Amino acid sequence: MPEIDFWFSIGSTYSFLTVMRLPDWARERDVTLRWRVFNVRHVMTEQNNIPFANKPQKSAYMWRDIQRRTAKYGLRCTLPAPYPISDLPLANRVALLGLRTEWGIPFVRNCYRLWFEDGVEAGSEANLTEALHRADQDPMQVLARAQDPETVAALAAETEAATALGVFGAPSFVVRDEVFWGDDRLEDALSWSRLGHVA
Repeated sequence: MPEIDFWFSIGSTYSFLTVMRLPDWARERDVTLRWRVFNVRHVMTEQNNIPFANKPQKSAYMWRDIQRRTAKYGLRCTLPAPYPISDLPLANRVALLGLRTEWGIPFVRNCYRLWFEDGVEAGSEANLTEALHRADQDPMQVLARAQDPETVAALAAETEAATALGVFGAPSFVVRDEVFWGDDRLEDALSWSRLGHVA
C-alpha cells in the first residue's frame, strides 16, 4: 500500500483544500497517509518568505484560486476567511496533541470548517474551543496541555524534521525523499509512491 506523509500547518489557506478532501481521497485510492503538523510560519520567516500579507494583488488571486478549487472539489467556503491568523503555533500544538490519538484529524477538519465556512479565525479561542468540542475533547484540558513546554518542544522538533526533509510550505507531501508542494501535487505524490515517477 502506498505511503505518503502529509505535512500541513493550520494557518495555511491552501491546506484547507487538502484537509477537507483527504480522508475520502485516501480511502478511494487505498493510500496510507501520515498527517504531520509543523509551524510553517517559522519556516517561512527563516527563509524571509512572506507570501500574501500586505500584497493585495497576490491575496486577491489566492482567494479567487481557492474559491475556484473549492467549487471543483464540491467544498463549501465563505471567502475571504480571516487571514493571517494570530496564534498559529497554538493551533498547531493542539493538532499535534490530537494526532497522537484518534481525535487529531476530526479536530483539524473542524478547525478548518469553522475558519473557512463560518469565518471564525483558526487559532482563536472561539475556534479552538468549538473544534475541540466537536472532536469530543475537553477544551480547557487540551489547551492547557498545548501550552506545556514539552508540547512546545514537540512542535519545534516536527518543524525541524520538516525542514530537514526540504519542506518549505504547506501543504506538502513527502514520499521517501521526494517533496511535492501544494494541494495540486497530491496526485503526483501518489504516482511517485506507486511508480517511482510522476505518471
